[in-house]
Amino acid sequence: MDFEKILARVAERGSDAIAKEFLREIEAEYGRVPLIFERMAERPEILISHLLYKGSVVETSQLDPKTIELISLAVGAALKCSHCIEYHMQAAMAKGATRAEILEVILIAGMLANAAVLADAYRVVNGSDPCPSCDINGMGLKKTCSDE
Repeated sequence: MDFEKILARVAERGSDAIAKEFLREIEAEYGRVPLIFERMAERPEILISHLLYKGSVVETSQLDPKTIELISLAVGAALKCSHCIEYHMQAAMAKGATRAEILEVILIAGMLANAAVLADAYRVVNGSDPCPSCDINGMGLKKTCSDE
């Protein structure tokens, strides 16, 4: 992905045309377009910005494309996003991932998601301070089991 060439194409042809072109490329590569990209395309600047960012991260990565898709699959599994799991599983397989590798990353994602659930719950039970991520998201609760 040549960032400057894409920006020049946007300036020359307009964001609507480039967004449609991106969607065609995604469909050709993965067999379908994720819903989030379809919705982003309703505001082409959002889709283009997102795909430029995504492309920059992936293309400058030290990781190979299969590993990137396996990580994406694991994150989708941990976040319980069935559409993400489906999409990134297909993408990982297209990049050469085996069924065994896919099952392993899902197992690892489940293990880490389980650890996060336990860590947060045990903090509440123990009356510890809420986790920083809960505070950031405005969900830090002050009442704990030790308050009763």
